Amino acid sequence: MRCLKTILLLLFLFPLCAYSQRKIVFRQHIPTDSIGLSDPFVLADAKTKLYYMTGTGGLLWKSKDLKYWDGPYEVAQPDPNSWMGPHPMIWAAEIHPYKDKYYYFATFTNRKLKIALPGRDSLERRACHVLVSDNPDGPFVPMADSTYLPANKSTLDATFWIEDDKPYMIYCHEWVQNQNGTVEKIEMKPDLSGTVGQGKILFRASDAPWSRENTKDGSIQPNKVTDGPYVFRTNTGRLGMIWTSWIYDVYTQGVAYSKSGTLDGPWVQEAKPITSPNFGHGMIFKTFDGKTIMSLHSHKDINGRYHRVPHFFEIDLSGDKLVVGKQLAQ
Repeated sequence: MRCLKTILLLLFLFPLCAYSQRKIVFRQHIPTDSIGLSDPFVLADAKTKLYYMTGTGGLLWKSKDLKYWDGPYEVAQPDPNSWMGPHPMIWAAEIHPYKDKYYYFATFTNRKLKIALPGRDSLERRACHVLVSDNPDGPFVPMADSTYLPANKSTLDATFWIEDDKPYMIYCHEWVQNQNGTVEKIEMKPDLSGTVGQGKILFRASDAPWSRENTKDGSIQPNKVTDGPYVFRTNTGRLGMIWTSWIYDVYTQGVAYSKSGTLDGPWVQEAKPITSPNFGHGMIFKTFDGKTIMSLHSHKDINGRYHRVPHFFEIDLSGDKLVVGKQLAQ
């Protein structure tokens, strides 16, 4: 079931992700619920006083109020002569301001390159990478290193975190390769132009007590998928991470907290998901009027096609745990 869903998702997303082969139709004053977008990430940019929303597909939307958006804009300019090729798929893009520049963390896929798996079908080459710009709306261009993670490792959904003044990339090692998806960290160079050393596993998909799937023999086991990690701190200083997996065929978001208060954990998974069924791949930002918001997408399977739309929920981080509140009107 999960493999079929992955194939259908790829077929649905491919026209959106081959960035230089699509026709972009610019629109204005579009309500949030009229935008089809997976993995929505919102940058509330203090300099321009605008909200910038991106995600899977590599396009960008702009808004003054989180209700109506102008776009989409093409902002990513990866190197066509790199391993990504001239028409990469782009998933789960994020824009992070850091030291007077803006960094575009995203997953790129070159369907023509393969990762060999002994005794199994090969995988399309997919990996996390970072582009840079002087502006929040790009253009985002390559930096020094041609790769951030090993070429033979299928990775996705990179995000950014700073710990003890060191920058880190947090990402998923994909379950289709390791059969039990992981969330990992790797240190980055001071200017984010590459990575330092090797990645370290923080936790595995099977650690979550709420994730589960049916096996071929009819038994129930933890789900294999790790998706969309995002690190945060509560107002009490507790380190947490939201991430997404599945409960059978239901897309579901949970949360884990670090016992040590650092990325190294150990990470303890909450027993139950934190959002309603069929919501996931969340991130957290603050509005210009001080509200703490979680952005994520709803998930519906309509006749074999995924329909995903951004949603915004108020959240409370005043205590030791993330508490999800009301949804913002769209």
